[in-house]
Amino acid sequence: MTQSKMFLLLAIAVMVMVFFSFDLHQYLTLESLKSQQAAVESYRSQFPVKAVLIYFLMYITVTGLSLPGATVLTLAGGAVFGLFWGTVIVSFASTLGATLAFLAARFLFRDWIKVRFGARLEAINEGIKRDGPFYLFTLRLVPLFPFFIINLAMGLTALKARTFYWVSQAGMLAGTLVYVNAGTQLAAIDSLGSILSPGLIGSFILLGLFPLLAKKIIDTVTERKLYEGWQKPERFDNNLIVIGAGSGGLVTAYIAAAVNAKVTLIEKHTMGGDCLNTGCVPSKTLIRSAKWLAHLRRAQEFGFNQVTAEFDFANIMDRVHAIINTIAPHDSIGRYQALGVDVIQGEAKIITPWEVQVKTTDGIQTLTTRSIVIAAGARPLLPPIPGMELVEPLTSDTIWNLRELPGRLLVLGGGPIGCELAQCFARFGSTVIQIEQLPRLMIREDADVSEAVMTRFKQEGIDVRVEHTAVAFMIENGEKLLIAEFNGETVRIAFDQVLIALGRSANIKGYGVEELGIGLSPRQTIATNPFQETTFPNIYAVGDVTGPYQFTHFAAHQAWYAAVNALFGQFKKFRTDYSVIPWSTFTDPEVARVGINEQEASQQGIAYEVVTYGIDDLDRAIADGEAHGFVKVLTRPGKDHILGVTIVGEHAGDLIAEFVLAMKHGIGLNKILGTIHIYPTLSEANKYVAGAWKRAHAPKTLLRWVARYHAWRRGPASLQD
Repeated sequence: MTQSKMFLLLAIAVMVMVFFSFDLHQYLTLESLKSQQAAVESYRSQFPVKAVLIYFLMYITVTGLSLPGATVLTLAGGAVFGLFWGTVIVSFASTLGATLAFLAARFLFRDWIKVRFGARLEAINEGIKRDGPFYLFTLRLVPLFPFFIINLAMGLTALKARTFYWVSQAGMLAGTLVYVNAGTQLAAIDSLGSILSPGLIGSFILLGLFPLLAKKIIDTVTERKLYEGWQKPERFDNNLIVIGAGSGGLVTAYIAAAVNAKVTLIEKHTMGGDCLNTGCVPSKTLIRSAKWLAHLRRAQEFGFNQVTAEFDFANIMDRVHAIINTIAPHDSIGRYQALGVDVIQGEAKIITPWEVQVKTTDGIQTLTTRSIVIAAGARPLLPPIPGMELVEPLTSDTIWNLRELPGRLLVLGGGPIGCELAQCFARFGSTVIQIEQLPRLMIREDADVSEAVMTRFKQEGIDVRVEHTAVAFMIENGEKLLIAEFNGETVRIAFDQVLIALGRSANIKGYGVEELGIGLSPRQTIATNPFQETTFPNIYAVGDVTGPYQFTHFAAHQAWYAAVNALFGQFKKFRTDYSVIPWSTFTDPEVARVGINEQEASQQGIAYEVVTYGIDDLDRAIADGEAHGFVKVLTRPGKDHILGVTIVGEHAGDLIAEFVLAMKHGIGLNKILGTIHIYPTLSEANKYVAGAWKRAHAPKTLLRWVARYHAWRRGPASLQD
């Protein structure tokens, strides 16, 4: 805590201590006010300006320090200054005092709260930005809520101070009038509780509900205006239409069918989307073959004198397609029709918020629906690099059509896709040059993670060139060249084929998004609110088309919320939970993460401790010949509460699951340490990193006393050792 914060906290503590130590509260009771009323009125008549100033400052002090007595002071305002001036003075004094308490709480505690509850506070702040004034106004109107708690709590949020001030002044005015008016009849008041009758409290509660009711009315009017010009059908063919049969679309349709909703799934290409056909399944199949070959080359490590393998790259690719075909029935039309989903292979276009036109080989039909879920996915991003059309670039969509291994493969991009495929092709025998514009590969991960991957890549012969910017492609004397910039100099890189792996862009064109005016995010994805709703509340979007993460499991996660909200949102809506999102990059070594890492914690100003366990010390990893990598856990300072975990090593994507479960359900490192893990397994690394945290937080003073106890138990001579 800074000196200024310490000084302010000390000053507040001293003033509060003085207030209670000298029993100043006795002067702010109803009995004291009644007994001193005549003297106070006499002073006010002799010194009116000074009386107003003293009263004004006293009121600000009491409310600013959140001291008891504001109610009696309000009564005093009516008794001494009358209804009009009492109301004016109390209104401004109470609001200024409340704002001072608000600012003090913000200055003293908001950073501390942010460090410890950053993710939860962020979600609260989103709600405050959206509806904060409504909520504050409601709380101010209902006298059942202690105002001093409201002041302090709001100070911890992102609510602007000026908004807090004017909403508080307006919201407290009704209550101020009631108490000031009661103060004008002070002699008739027997207790503070008698001021607010049950009927008056009920009136305040109804008044407090008015802003929320008004907001609901505004939302309804806005929604009706949004749908103006569109003719809503009297009846619907479907409860739900899903556009796109990738992970997000399939899960959405599955859930809808499971609850007996009438659902139609429309896919214009192949069932299963990118993951099955051009993403997860083919890439992991290729990685497995490449890894088997890499292990073969390490034969002497495992006690074999010599092992060789001959292969035809076309056979490798045949295996890739065979695996796709084996898994395809899981996502097939037949399976989903059996589940109760109407599946149409055709091109969808949203023509109204409730109508989807479908173009098939049999013609065009129009379907009506109560809700629509867009799961249109994404496509490889091709940047506008001059000359790209000359070199016929490969992407993560088209690389699976290769039948011959490229002799020299240039990989543009140092993200997950680029890294996974660069290592695969290097292991098969391609000369791989990987270009990355940023200072290191896998820039979203910590520097030590990037270093572990880059070191392995260089060991395997991949020519990793960071801080290289692609300028243009050209063909010179029949040879393909990339012109790049590095440290202000021009570099010419020759290659046979190039893989562009610079990310993926959302599919937002061709099916009605533009025509309907569905809003886009700054990332050029379909913008959604926390319920997966787009501009139109009955149209939802999930997966790569909206983000913010482009993972198969994340699309499936969003799909649950979209399906449930679309089908049952009139009763209850669920906000998509983004708190615990894991992912893995399947390089060798694998990299898996959940929660924040060190660079994100630093960027967000989140205090943390880090504990690391080196997998090179793990018995099973040593036995498997995979003694490399680490488990790194970020925790709250002094606590075993997990903020984030990064694992680098063999089967990192599998090992991270224990920490995903722990973070989701609030399980700390102590409980992981107390859980039996089978020996010898790689999963013991999770237990050992918990043990490392425990050792770092051992109670040293207690252990010293325990040592003395054991020495005493051994006999007098032992105490002298």
